[in-house]
Parts: sequence; C-alpha cells; structure tokens
Amino acid sequence: MTTNTKPTVIAASLGKEFVESVCSSLSVSDMSAFEFSRCVIFPGFCDVHVHFREPGFFYKETIATGSLASARGGYTAVCTMPNLNPVPDSVENLKLQTDIIEDTACIHVYPYGSITVGQKGEELADLEGMAKDVIAFSDDGKGVQSDDMMRKAMLKAKELGKMIVAHCEVNELLRGGYIHDGEYAKAHGHRGICSESEWAQIARDIELVKETGVKYHVCHISTKESVEIIRRAKAEGVDITCETGPHYLVMDDSMLQEDGRFKMNPPIRSKEDRDALIEGIIDGTIDMIATDHAPHSKEEKAKGLENSAFGVVGIETALPIMYTYLVKPGIITLDRLVELMVINPRKRFGIELGCDYSVWDLNEEYTVDPKEFVSLGKATPFENWKVFGRCLATVCDGKIVYKK
Repeated sequence: MTTNTKPTVIAASLGKEFVESVCSSLSVSDMSAFEFSRCVIFPGFCDVHVHFREPGFFYKETIATGSLASARGGYTAVCTMPNLNPVPDSVENLKLQTDIIEDTACIHVYPYGSITVGQKGEELADLEGMAKDVIAFSDDGKGVQSDDMMRKAMLKAKELGKMIVAHCEVNELLRGGYIHDGEYAKAHGHRGICSESEWAQIARDIELVKETGVKYHVCHISTKESVEIIRRAKAEGVDITCETGPHYLVMDDSMLQEDGRFKMNPPIRSKEDRDALIEGIIDGTIDMIATDHAPHSKEEKAKGLENSAFGVVGIETALPIMYTYLVKPGIITLDRLVELMVINPRKRFGIELGCDYSVWDLNEEYTVDPKEFVSLGKATPFENWKVFGRCLATVCDGKIVYKK
C-alpha cells in the first residue's frame, strides 16, 4: 500500500490503535491489486446468531463453508446456535463441535451451549461443564416454555457468569402458523403466527431477569410490542440487550411471495412492526444486527411458504443490504451501522477485535445472485435486489481469510 492510496478506515470509537494496526497489516499483506483510494475498511463484523449445521446436518452447511461465507461478508467472529445433532448439551457433545471448529474454521467461531437437554425444555443441560467453552447458553429454535425451567437456567447462568440468549416463542400461541398473522396471510389463505407469541415470552423473561439478575439477550425481535417492552425494561435498569435481522428492517409482509425463501422464524411482519424496529435501532433500544444465517438444502426450501423449512441465509448480504437501504437513504449513519455490526455485539458478548477487518468497495453496484454465495444455502429473500458494496478481502488475526 503506497502512501498516496490510503483507504478510508471506518473505526468509529475504536481509536487510533486499531487504525494503525490495520494500516500496518495492509502494508505487508498481499493486496497490491486493490485500488485503495476507492476502498473503505471496516472492523471485523461480529454476528452473534448463525447456524452452521455441523455436526449433524452438514448437507445444509459446514463450519468450513459457513465460516468462509462469513468472511466473504466481512465477518471475523460468529456465534453458532446449538440446534445440531447431537445438541451441545454436555461436555462430550460440545467437543464434537469444537474439534471441527478448531480444524476447519477460517474465522473465530464461538459455540453456544444449549439451555436444556436436547433442547426439549425438560431438564437443565450441563451448564457448569460447558461454561468455559461456550459463549453463552441458548435453546434457539425453541422457546423455553416452563417458567420454572427458565428461572433455574437463569440462576445457574448467573452463578457461572454466563448470559442467557433467548429465542422467545410461546408454543400454544403458534396455532400451526408459518408466516405473520397479517394482511398477506389473510389475503392468501395462510395460517399466521401472531405477534404475541414473541412478545409475551419476552415480557415473562424480563420479570425473571429482574428476579435472578442474569445477563439476558433476546434473539431476532420482529414486533413493535417487543421493541416497546424492551425499551421500558432498559429504562428500568434491566440487564437486557437484543438483536434484529436485516430482513426485518427492510421488508414487511406486503413484500412476501409464494416461495420458501421468504419463510423464516420469526416471520417478516407488518410495515408498522418494521417502522418500530427502525426506530429501535435509531434510538438504541435494539443493540445489534444479527443475520440468523440459517441454511437449508434446495429441496427443503422448494416447498412454498407452508411446507418449506424455516430459515434463510444472510451473512454474505448483510452489509450490502444495510448500507444500501439504511445508510445511503440517511436512515442511520455508517458509524451507527458499525456500532450495530461490530462494537455492540463484541462488547456485550466479550469478543475482542484484534487485527480483524474487511476491505470494501462501497461504490460497486450489483444484483444479489445466490449462485455466487459461498454458503451451501442459497435461499434468500434478497435475490435480485440491487445493492452497493462488494467485499474485496477479509483479514482475521492479521491473515487474509477471503479475497475476491
């Protein structure tokens, strides 16, 4: 890198030391082909909610393909959810995953331990045995239905100095739904998932957090009621953070199509919900953006809205979508996006940055094409969307792990 072609380093509040480490790394890296005067450098993104499907479901995604897809999206740290086979609910089961991570991951991958045995909600998992090797505890994919079981989990996690990360969903309120219980569902004869199935369990958990004092994080919030409940809890001093996903911030249920690539849980909801989520990222109620990257096979996503598997991929499109549809229109600033995708998740989950960064051309415009994805999963609601921002390279621990 020559002195007259320095890139712009988006460091937000990370300070001079990070900028200097990046510039030092660039000067010795094999990136001579890049026109750095056109480039923007971001600190390594951190996604606290991904599904890499290994062990157990490697045909959907592996840790190798998932971590490389993450690197292509500018991520250098991710946290993997526990809905695997076997479920990481014991030291032995967890080791199967951590061994694969050690052997095949190209970025930092931090596994969750499950809250309950087999994620069945009936018996507490070996939280104490797993604590030193997991980022936090979650039964993501399922809500813990029993108040008493969640209370026990929170007390144990508090004792261990670990966070509870909750997928909030009341099973008895689902009623066989698979998309938002809104106008699209009514117009097309689909069974809907009501908003209360999400916010009611958040409200319950907040009361348990007040009782137990545990650190608590809410996964993928999607409703206006969830935003308001969490906003009030924060005002009361509750130790709570939350995330939402890119698809909830730029889509509403009027944009649905009869295609499995529009099916995820929680579902894309109404325009009013979307507006509330945007207000939440503006005012700080929502702390971070997480993709909930959830790959499935082509066959599993080819059965329409009703019968396809829940989940879409998103780790390779997160920055381009957020930059194009939130930053460029002036809804949030680029520094705020860095807070949501780098600073806040790393601070809350205790994940250090180090010499991790990605190099982007934010002026490049292109159409999202799943055929270009590194991920084995190709189902994205953003297929054919026009975006700005192409990742040229990603560096983790000072080493190039992805290069266009």
